[in-house]
Amino acid sequence: MNHFRHILLLTFGGLLSLPAGCGEKQPSSSPPAKVMLRGHTWQVELAMTDRRRFQGLSGRKILSDGEGMLFVYPREQKLSFCMRGCDIPIDIAFLDRNLRVVNLYEMTVETDRVGRAMYDSHVPAMYALEVPGGALRRAGVRVGDRAEFVNVPPPSRAEEGR
Repeated sequence: MNHFRHILLLTFGGLLSLPAGCGEKQPSSSPPAKVMLRGHTWQVELAMTDRRRFQGLSGRKILSDGEGMLFVYPREQKLSFCMRGCDIPIDIAFLDRNLRVVNLYEMTVETDRVGRAMYDSHVPAMYALEVPGGALRRAGVRVGDRAEFVNVPPPSRAEEGR
């Protein structure tokens, strides 16, 4: 009996010690969020809290075609991203409150994974869409294009950044 209780405590304790969002997809019971741009659709994980936005796609070993992450902010602001801890190339498109692309980049993996290069929106943006490297170019996405969202909560539900 004590052995069984010890196993339960170890299992339960192990679950508690796992950090949330450490590079793995989180299960969700809500319908998947999607972003459409120029006829292409990406099913996206949502990053609406400081913790989730900081983690982003760091530590991910793979990001399949048609997948991505949408960073949501409660208000427009100049945004700046880096490739800290990223093992895969990522494209990023910054979108304003009207869902227009205001800037985009192909971000490359840094050998030391420190995140020295900065990728800025340069103008206020409310969202940042990260997808597999080269996906935005293949889709023909350009500054000024308008995205469509499906099952994306309103920005008012996003946590204010620090």
